[in-house]
Amino acid sequence: MRLFHLSDLHIGLKLLNRDMREDQEYILSRITELAAEKKPDAVLIAGDIYDKSAPSAEAVEVFDHFVKRLRAAVPEAYIMMISGNHDSAARLDCFRGVLAKQRLYMVGKPPMREGEFMEKVTLEDAYGRVHFYLLPFVRPSMVREITGVREDGNSLSYHEAVGELIRREAVDRTERNVFVSHQFYVPSGKSAAEVERMDSEIRTVGNIDEVGAELLEPFDYAALGHIHKPMKAGSGRVRYCGTPLAASISETGQEKAVLMVDLEEKGKVTITPLPLLPRREVRVIKGSLEAVLKQGCADYVSVELTEEADRNVIDMQDRLRLAFPNLLEIRRERVRKADYEKMAGEDALLNPFELCCLFLKEMDEEDKNIITDVINKLKGAV
Repeated sequence: MRLFHLSDLHIGLKLLNRDMREDQEYILSRITELAAEKKPDAVLIAGDIYDKSAPSAEAVEVFDHFVKRLRAAVPEAYIMMISGNHDSAARLDCFRGVLAKQRLYMVGKPPMREGEFMEKVTLEDAYGRVHFYLLPFVRPSMVREITGVREDGNSLSYHEAVGELIRREAVDRTERNVFVSHQFYVPSGKSAAEVERMDSEIRTVGNIDEVGAELLEPFDYAALGHIHKPMKAGSGRVRYCGTPLAASISETGQEKAVLMVDLEEKGKVTITPLPLLPRREVRVIKGSLEAVLKQGCADYVSVELTEEADRNVIDMQDRLRLAFPNLLEIRRERVRKADYEKMAGEDALLNPFELCCLFLKEMDEEDKNIITDVINKLKGAV
């Protein structure tokens, strides 16, 4: 059985206020071309379909066209997608039952009440059955009716909540199982701080949303979303495919791809990255003004000027915009950092949690937990 693993489309994204619609339409068209060529039996989209929970009409139109083209490219394939932390679970869940009859599974909400379980889709090939478990983005508070709470009355941790949801599915390990999830899974033996994160990802204070990847051991393949850089979360069969298109400057130089997964008999999984070349690259060009200007191109460019004297060139911005019609930003790192520290002092370099602690002074652990929860909720609402 052949699968396509995608995630983090972030349709509607603006890169430093630059509208990316044309670039997203281009890369989504490339995905449908690959689907027509490789003929997957199932296409898995592991969350963050949209960049915002209330997407614009234009973003919805882009997604609609993508699904139509994908269905035309592989009319017999099953298309399965889940909501991510950027998506509205309720919006994605709309017409869920109706669409499932068309082999299109759009799962927005996780199981939230006793008696509800993960959406499970079972397909069959020459080697037998393959069970797909679809788990949208989960916060412990969303599933506490199922998972319960700790003895002190607080919700379970993210790790505990996801672990309980997987445990109650009673996965049959004698058959092949695929898990589709959108969470922050940390490889066994690593700390959350060791996982490289991109600027475009929403991060929680204290990494309270981390989940140990050892929970995914029952599955033959785990198609993950949330981390924007392609990476393994432990074994080679537990994968983040990353964004199909750079969503931030920090993703410069990454090789984007669709992961093609071939499942044969139990225990045999082959993963092949299918490269996705963008219409325009996202690049960082650093140097003196004259050296930078010599590298003019139509890519999306972040320019970092290293010579202090260049700040006094009167037509500097005009010259750069002429050389780089898709210029994203002009940075003068050393000057900007020095001015920032001079104006605001060292406090300006602290993160929101540290600033709150500095302002509120004496806080006990309960106070710190409340502040952490408030900051994480605000970040999740952005």
